Amino acid sequence: MDGNDVNTSGKCPIMHGSITETGESVMDWWPKSLNLDILSQHDSKTDPMGPDFDYREQVKSLDFEALKRDMHALLTESQDWWPADWGHYGGLMIRLSWHSAGSYRLADGRGGGGTGSQRFAPLNSWPDNASLDKARRLLWPLKKKYGNKVSWADLIVLAGTIAYENMGLKIFGFGFGRADIWAPEKDTYWGAEKEWLAPSDQRYGSVEKPDTMENPLAAVQMGLIYVNPEGVNGKPDPLKTAEHMRETFSRMAMNDEETAALTAGGHTVGKTHGNGNADALGAEPEAADVSEQGFGWVNPNMQGKASNAVTSGLEGAWTTHPTRFDMGFFEMLFGHEWELRKSPAGAFQWEPVNIREEDMPVDASDPSIRRNPMMTDADMALKFDPIYNEICQRFMADPQYFADTFARGWFKLTHRDMGPKVRYIGPDVPSEDLIWQDPVPAGATGYDVEAVKAKIAASGLSVADMVATAWDSARTYRGSDMRGGANGARIRLAPQKDWEGNEPLRLSRVLSVLEPIAATSGASLADVIVLAGGLGVEQAAKAAGYDVAVPFAPGRGDATAEETDAESFDVMEPLADGYRNWLKKDYVVSPEELMLDRTQLLGLTAPEMTVLVGGMRAIGANYGGSMHGVFTDRVGALTTDFFVNLTDMANKWVPVGEGVYEIRDRRTDATKWTATKLDLVFGSNSILRSYAEVYAQDDNHAKFVNDFVAAWTKVMNADRFDLNT
Repeated sequence: MDGNDVNTSGKCPIMHGSITETGESVMDWWPKSLNLDILSQHDSKTDPMGPDFDYREQVKSLDFEALKRDMHALLTESQDWWPADWGHYGGLMIRLSWHSAGSYRLADGRGGGGTGSQRFAPLNSWPDNASLDKARRLLWPLKKKYGNKVSWADLIVLAGTIAYENMGLKIFGFGFGRADIWAPEKDTYWGAEKEWLAPSDQRYGSVEKPDTMENPLAAVQMGLIYVNPEGVNGKPDPLKTAEHMRETFSRMAMNDEETAALTAGGHTVGKTHGNGNADALGAEPEAADVSEQGFGWVNPNMQGKASNAVTSGLEGAWTTHPTRFDMGFFEMLFGHEWELRKSPAGAFQWEPVNIREEDMPVDASDPSIRRNPMMTDADMALKFDPIYNEICQRFMADPQYFADTFARGWFKLTHRDMGPKVRYIGPDVPSEDLIWQDPVPAGATGYDVEAVKAKIAASGLSVADMVATAWDSARTYRGSDMRGGANGARIRLAPQKDWEGNEPLRLSRVLSVLEPIAATSGASLADVIVLAGGLGVEQAAKAAGYDVAVPFAPGRGDATAEETDAESFDVMEPLADGYRNWLKKDYVVSPEELMLDRTQLLGLTAPEMTVLVGGMRAIGANYGGSMHGVFTDRVGALTTDFFVNLTDMANKWVPVGEGVYEIRDRRTDATKWTATKLDLVFGSNSILRSYAEVYAQDDNHAKFVNDFVAAWTKVMNADRFDLNT
């Protein structure tokens, strides 16, 4: 061996994607670099099923009734390796479904049970999800048996629904159709905290003001689904907890009545687990040894008894009969006085001052022993908060009303992120249209599309007006929960017609031209808006020397104000739009990151984002007619000028104000154009620049036009589930 050689024996020769042996990644080295990972978090390379597999077609051939029968049987076939409370897994399966669906938040539509993401980190290792790894493993025999015909996402949500049915609730319905993801959603923002259950103060402007919780978050602490069961920051105070319940449930799309019904109905069955030492539990699944095979929170003191389990730390059942769906929760809560005590695991909980022995639930493992019931701080909030109390009084006066309200609330909880009802599959889909499903009437398809296009072309609307209006209508789509989009033409209704980002005055002017065309042609306004945008793209392409036809499929409908839950659309108001070079105000999050967030919600890739931004700049579709980023002397033509001039080394880029730049001639110093960071990032970011250079090449003009048309059509049809499913 040469004396200068270094002995590397024993070292791993693979760097595992890191830049150095210290494990630093690209983003660790350059944390201010724009991270595009969110646009490839569900790369097809992670999917083991292959490009031809279509789960939504597979599930249609599922034997739905056989699966439900097997699920009912599984609930009461207690397995030794994870004993069931009272021989019934119902409470565990309800918690599994609830915590899967309950991660949904209205602000960005992310979270929820629609993708089976609970199988992966961080959700599989959240403190609030302790022991749900056991519930998923209990379901494995059913997943193994029915295979590709049922996704984990559907199976997890179905488990809780069947559990309620098994315990006596008449369910409202169930829809299959949730396709699985195959890797963690690493770029979903769950909070900035660096430790589980960090004090709530870190995500509030003031924890005393629940509405100051950081958006888009909905849970009060890192690692929780809703609120802390012991109280705000673990300090019991039912009235304060009530305020936080109201805020966090509203951020998950629930009103006060739904919140009270879900809390009471959720705690009518099952129990909490804290009969032991929480410090003795093993690591969470992601940190556990390989010998645990995906299990976490291993309890060395369980000794094969369900009653020895430790999860939340609270201990006890809420009702006398925890495997029945009945009015027992209300009878227990309002029929006793309660005092604050601590569980065997040391958690704060409320227990009755006096209770008859026959009203106590029996031990989860030994029916000869009776145990004290308990209530969480959230349960006590239903009693002490006057609004929740009044709702509970109505429920107690009419048990059927409570059961129906809860069944509907459970259905909403477990289906909120599935999108419109047209996406539901199976024999138990309710016929009733619900306003939170954003219903849209069927649109006409038999009208003369070319005649409508001719009327639009003769209307005098500019290319920019047509393109911008269609874009604003369609850009609201969120693939996270399949809401928004052009279908329904809700851009003409409150609140969208008044959103600053939609330029209300310009929008009103354009709609006043398009509405009569729709009325006289038999087409929906939604179709006419999209058709006008496509016509604008065709005209812009022709001005650049290319004859293209933008694909168009009629059939969109026009929703009414009565079919629109205006309050739930409020949170969807865009605060920025990088595609139209608009920012409502400065935010902590950069304009580029906001553009990536919008891009991911629209289901677009980084190349599709690039081609759309460059094309819309050339068309002149910027907000308010701004000329920032319009690097062309041929405004209105679908040219590659944005990319050509951005990459032209005859130019230099000079900051002249907060977030504003001038593009100057290097030789004369003459200003050619102005730009924002949203424009220049396509030249500064190494990945985006690689895409920009493709379109700046002399031989890719036609490719640019074709790619723009394809990406544009994808956005316009994002919510056309009749075409896409």
